Amino acid sequence: MEEGRLAAGKSTAAALGAWIVFQDEAGQSLTPPRSRSWGRRGCTPVVRVRGRGSGRVSMAGMVCYQPGRRSRMFYAVREYRGRLGQPKGFGWRDLRDLVVRARIQLGGPIVLVWDNVRLHLTAGMREFIAANAAWLTVFQLPAYAPDLNPQEGIWSLVKRDLGNLAAADLAQITRAVKRRLKQIQYRPDLVDGCLAGTGLTMGG
Repeated sequence: MEEGRLAAGKSTAAALGAWIVFQDEAGQSLTPPRSRSWGRRGCTPVVRVRGRGSGRVSMAGMVCYQPGRRSRMFYAVREYRGRLGQPKGFGWRDLRDLVVRARIQLGGPIVLVWDNVRLHLTAGMREFIAANAAWLTVFQLPAYAPDLNPQEGIWSLVKRDLGNLAAADLAQITRAVKRRLKQIQYRPDLVDGCLAGTGLTMGG
């Protein structure tokens, strides 16, 4: 996001007593992310995983900040097992429901910051945003700027925990993802750290 637009968003949030909410989606298949590990000298550690198997765990999350308040994080997880007619990921209604859930639990207006992927620009989502302009203001990140979204830091924490996990099936990946997200949800210091990692600050 350009600095001018970010400043405008922060001013809007301060004026409304709003939460600034960064949203993003991610996914994880049965193939784990690679990470460093210990091994015997001269023997490279090898993690064997299943070469076959379909499926993916989709994650949608949002980190929420307001000066003087404890940072919050909300998420949703969905499994895709390759079945006929099963959605491959989240639809705009799923993201709408996540935004509404956050607004109810935060108890105030929201300034939502996200990227410009097609899912965020659907007609249904645009209509929802327009119909709820009294409490929802949306700013779009510029293209290819994941470094400005602290939710990306949350995904990094999750995938670090999944590093080298040789899961037997998709359900094991789902359990690991949910467990890590739940742990982060109760660690506002981690949520704050992800914001600090972007170089952005929340002024009073």
